[in-house]
Amino acid sequence: MCGIAGYYGGVPEANSLLSAMAFALGHRGPDAHGTFAVPEGGLAHTRLAIVGLEDGQQPMSNAAGDVTIVFNGEIFNYVELRDELRAQGRRFRSGSDTEVILHLYDKFGEDCVSRLNGDFAFAILDRSRGRMVLARDRMGVRPLYYTEKQGTFYFASEVKALLQVPGVEAEIDPVALDQIFTVWSPIAPRTPFRGISELEPASVMVVESGRQTIRSYWSLDYPDRSEAPHHISEEAATEEILALLTDATRIRMRADVPVGSYLSGGLDSSVIAALGAGMAPDGLKTFSVTFDSAEHDESAFQEEMAKALGTEHRKVSCNEGDIASIFPEVIRFTEKPIIRTAPAPLFKLSRLVRDSGLKVVLTGEGADEVFAGYDIFKEARVRRFCARQPESAIRPHLFRKLYPYLPGLQRQSADYLASFFGADAAPLDDPLFSHRPRMRGTAASKIFFSGDLRAQLAGYNAADELVSRLPQNFARWHPLHQAQYLESRFLLPGYILSSQGDRMAMAHGIEGRFPFLDHRLVELATSLPPEMKLKGLVEKYILKRAARDLVPQNIAKRAKQPYRAPDSSSFTGAGDLDYVRSALGETAVADNGLFNPKAVEKLRAKCLTGSVHGFRDNAAFVGILSTQLWLQQFSTSKNRAAEAA
Repeated sequence: MCGIAGYYGGVPEANSLLSAMAFALGHRGPDAHGTFAVPEGGLAHTRLAIVGLEDGQQPMSNAAGDVTIVFNGEIFNYVELRDELRAQGRRFRSGSDTEVILHLYDKFGEDCVSRLNGDFAFAILDRSRGRMVLARDRMGVRPLYYTEKQGTFYFASEVKALLQVPGVEAEIDPVALDQIFTVWSPIAPRTPFRGISELEPASVMVVESGRQTIRSYWSLDYPDRSEAPHHISEEAATEEILALLTDATRIRMRADVPVGSYLSGGLDSSVIAALGAGMAPDGLKTFSVTFDSAEHDESAFQEEMAKALGTEHRKVSCNEGDIASIFPEVIRFTEKPIIRTAPAPLFKLSRLVRDSGLKVVLTGEGADEVFAGYDIFKEARVRRFCARQPESAIRPHLFRKLYPYLPGLQRQSADYLASFFGADAAPLDDPLFSHRPRMRGTAASKIFFSGDLRAQLAGYNAADELVSRLPQNFARWHPLHQAQYLESRFLLPGYILSSQGDRMAMAHGIEGRFPFLDHRLVELATSLPPEMKLKGLVEKYILKRAARDLVPQNIAKRAKQPYRAPDSSSFTGAGDLDYVRSALGETAVADNGLFNPKAVEKLRAKCLTGSVHGFRDNAAFVGILSTQLWLQQFSTSKNRAAEAA
């Protein structure tokens, strides 16, 4: 794991710029750094040494010296690829996976990405062909951003490195903000930074002769629901899933440093920890975050699983005051406004891993997307069930069963439940049917937008843009597969793997590895019939079958409890800190011009009295606060205007 940056084209004082970009990414690679500059372009690298400790320094060039790479991530099948290349007469000078990419590129060009099983982002300066090639992994685990200034192309793992380029300033993109307050994250390639783009997952970009071309090399695909179902027995599917997941974990245990595992207490992380524990020669270290509130805490299940595996288990407590105290740092690393505080405990957790002497952890992230584990999938099924008999007073009661961890919901009437979940609000053929309630609930927080921001966004609809980005065959998929695609293609890389994943881990130089996102396993899961993933209202049915001999039954049969953290309540009491009062003060809100100062003051007062309970106000509070912090930390144009005044 590393940080990468660079440019293609001419720049003055190249070494100074590359050093500044590398310095901005130092947290991603605290072990070493390097730069490379030639008239055609330049590359910078900060290294987190995990594979090829002694000889994996970057930037790395081929034997001829005309092709040079900077690489962030891991190629988990590099051993097999290297053996294959050696059998073809290729010679290697290092034990790193980076050199494997160089050889594959020499043989296949940019098509080499199809051979890689890994989480990666890389840039290759190819002077022999007069171009730069950039690529990103299939699921979007590792980030890559780019911009252009005065005819020169720039890229980096994080935007803060691009802000070192003279003339590149941080100005918020109002459309991106609207997207965050609708679908939780910007819709790539858009970012919160106006004029700065994100290379989308599973994409290759070629920069040459003053132009950029981007193509996709892989995509999520599901069977046509009108076709005969793929005939595979539950037993065969179970065996194949377990075999692939075991191998995915095995190759993700490859490292020249110890590998630990996150342990949330749920099925997904428990399965991965169980597999990893059997492969760790010196025993497995596991790590958990706990909460004071029973609503969020899963420590009993964490302890049960750690005891069952015999792991060396460590945990870190995260209370509401902790979330408030670290929240500005969280926003500095997310580099985007967020509407939930969930990244904050993971920030503390990655720091615990680092303080424990580890650099790498396995995680169960991705299983809910791949095997249909989220409540939103069950909720959509119940909504369709209710829509077939809209006059029924019985069917809406099913919504209570979906959310046993929300006590307030248990007291509501059938009419309220039907209305709240939009049981009859969206047509059944709506491509966003599964996600309309979430988007409606999130978008309600835009009531706090200022009049000026509303005017800028007049006529824009984030949901419509999402629909425009759907693949041509989307309408032919089963409704569950449509819902899975929306989660996997947009929320997963845009928020889960970014704000909660890469950014929180790499803030402390920790690499997360995701066996459930191995593309072989993903492709198998997409081919399975919907009822194997969501059987009635039993989520991840086939995965639970595969896990039955790996984890205690108490955990294997446990209903999904989504990972959550206290939101607005984190900023009251011990969390009512000076920076919160300053950021949400009437003057600060008015100066930035994005939100209604009077409405924000009322919301904060409501929060301080402990009367914020609904999703809208919680999302609005966190979203407004994180946006104000984002502006404080990144908006150079604002800062310079203030200095001039």
